[in-house]
Amino acid sequence: MTRLAELTTFELEARLAAGPVIALVPVGSTEPHGPHLTLDTDAVISDEACARAVTALAAEGLDAVIAPPVAYGVTDFAAGFKGAVSVPAAALTAFLRAIVESLLAGGFSRVCLVNNHLEPAHDAAVRAAVEGLARARIACPLSRRWGRTLTDEFKSGACHAGRYETSLMLAARPSGVRDAERAALPPRGESLSDGIKQGKRTFRELGMERAYTGAPAEATAAEGDDSYARLVEMIVAEVRDDEPGARRSG
Repeated sequence: MTRLAELTTFELEARLAAGPVIALVPVGSTEPHGPHLTLDTDAVISDEACARAVTALAAEGLDAVIAPPVAYGVTDFAAGFKGAVSVPAAALTAFLRAIVESLLAGGFSRVCLVNNHLEPAHDAAVRAAVEGLARARIACPLSRRWGRTLTDEFKSGACHAGRYETSLMLAARPSGVRDAERAALPPRGESLSDGIKQGKRTFRELGMERAYTGAPAEATAAEGDDSYARLVEMIVAEVRDDEPGARRSG
């Protein structure tokens, strides 16, 4: 079994006794993703990336389980849209740190927070949660090392609920994509990264009146699978290098 929540306490005890086990914690948000994607999109993407990473880690000789997702985060950019649930950055940091410390104290060899909600204040809060914890890692495509491996739309910054995220949802959970709505959406070019540099702080300030940018109508499940391969590579690299028992690459 790959999901922590589906194990009994005694099954987990036996698994931890058999050797090192890594805990992957999907982190996302509950916020609008256009008229075509469900509110839990970021959490779904993180969870699917973790599920695929478990198989890749096993090929490296590493055992991993997926902890229950954290589906709330700092979502201030979505202010004014129904379904946006935002928590203060300090509260998120404290909550995530408590989870990480508890997992480590419970016997896991390493914990990796896998985050695909990319609002800057949220990202900073997640990173703060593992400061000073040698056995904790962050896997997030916002880091330059990993972001440059992703699609052109992602790198442009015009990617909230656009082709990049819609493709990931088509590959992970097609039922979370409203196809009729997305097919009718024209491409938009508002770049979140550029807007943030200009001091804009909400989707509406960026001109994203329908809570999306990019080209969702162009999304495909095949592109989503390719992006997941890059996200899996990111997760594996972040947890592999000094994990006991890992098979080294190169």
